[in-house]
Amino acid sequence: MLKLKSLTVLVLQPSAQGDIFIGEDFAMDIRFHGAVRAVTGSCFHIEHNNINLLIDCGMFQGKDSEERNRSPFPFNPRDIDILILTHAHIDHIGLVPRLVKEGFKGKIITTPATADLAEIMLLDSAHIQEKDAEWLSRKEMRAGRKPVSPLYSAEDVEDCLLFFDGRQYDSIETIEDGIDFRFRDAGHILGSAIVELWFKDRGGKRKCVFSGDIGRKGNPIVRDPSIIEETDVVVTESTYGNRLHKSLHETVEELFGIISTTFNRGGNVLIPSFALGRTQDILYILNGFVREGRFRELDVYLDSPLAEEATEIYLSHPECFDEEAFSLLTKGSLGGDAMRIHFTKDVTESQAINRIDSGAIIIAGSGMCEGGRIRHHLKHNLWRKECSIVFVGFQASGTLGRTIVDGAERVHIFGEDIAIKSGIHTLGGFSAHADRDELLGWIGNFKNTPEVIVVHGEESVSLNFAGFIKERFGFKTSVPEIHQEFRI
Repeated sequence: MLKLKSLTVLVLQPSAQGDIFIGEDFAMDIRFHGAVRAVTGSCFHIEHNNINLLIDCGMFQGKDSEERNRSPFPFNPRDIDILILTHAHIDHIGLVPRLVKEGFKGKIITTPATADLAEIMLLDSAHIQEKDAEWLSRKEMRAGRKPVSPLYSAEDVEDCLLFFDGRQYDSIETIEDGIDFRFRDAGHILGSAIVELWFKDRGGKRKCVFSGDIGRKGNPIVRDPSIIEETDVVVTESTYGNRLHKSLHETVEELFGIISTTFNRGGNVLIPSFALGRTQDILYILNGFVREGRFRELDVYLDSPLAEEATEIYLSHPECFDEEAFSLLTKGSLGGDAMRIHFTKDVTESQAINRIDSGAIIIAGSGMCEGGRIRHHLKHNLWRKECSIVFVGFQASGTLGRTIVDGAERVHIFGEDIAIKSGIHTLGGFSAHADRDELLGWIGNFKNTPEVIVVHGEESVSLNFAGFIKERFGFKTSVPEIHQEFRI
């Protein structure tokens, strides 16, 4: 592989594992195969003493994603010894079944909650792959061409689950000779983790931290991100590295106002949301509106069997909850009957929702409106000026959600031009990602002077955030290109 750039760390500091001495013989390579100058496809390849590790193996989403997800891996899957997963979002785990299908035989290390969530997320992804391949195959065969194979199948997912190895937070363990690791709570979604890695050889010892996706302080349900005080290199996300979120309190009040206004004018509220993370946070907040008497009743339609399964897994992992959510769970209030949640089991029940003219809160995937049942609900509600569409998560460039947020007057859905007349609202305060100042605050906990590699952000955002880090802390920063190699 072409070596594009090198990173040499000159400032040596003690770490949580003791004093570090780096001799001339120490070498470790990191290659960045996704989520660089972009926000999807997270995959970082580490090679040290002939041991190969991956941090995440995620799907690309948005423009050209189909081609990128089918492109050959830039490494041989058979050569990878360990895959460490930071959390269960598809842009971090979505290509794991393909990795196993193409020869990976090592351990897949993650937290127990992530392992449980990954199973349902990957089975759902496989279902989508199979359905898409079936549709494309019919089209190709009518044109006299070969049928299309799915990226992977449900059977491939079942095969990959055999390699999962759950590890708890906060325990330092040896995963290979000369490599120790520890998970810390990232506060992003249930089971999300920051990865600490210590690499040792005759040349000395080195510590690297991979942030995964960092959450916000005070997020509903999950705990705040763990503080880490020392490392030599940190690879940090930058999804919202150039903007500030409103406070959660302000955002909750804004959501309450949107719902009230929309219902008063006779419309529905649509919330495009991925099945995992924000959906559970939104349910928690809506439940609070009714518990506090702000709404006498609420009818919430959770139009995603996957989201229902994910919510059940959330309730089965109270060890990941913050104190307030744990207290509500033990009192039976978190998933109780303070509001009416209508789970849709099949397409018929989903279609029936579109006969509701007003008074419904409809939560459906996908969060970027690229697939799933939300597109049907948009088709039936987007043109109605009395309705409201509330975006609660990041909208990647090239997605339908981004097109709507950017102010398009009409969009093309299921072969029809749909006018956009409904109210369009973006509530960044519900983001499960830390904003610029929260990320800088997390990085500011390092007491030494690590080198910082900025990933998982659109190009301009990552470059701007790297500049903020350098200006505030004086740390050396880098923003990799795709497939770029750094030698430490």
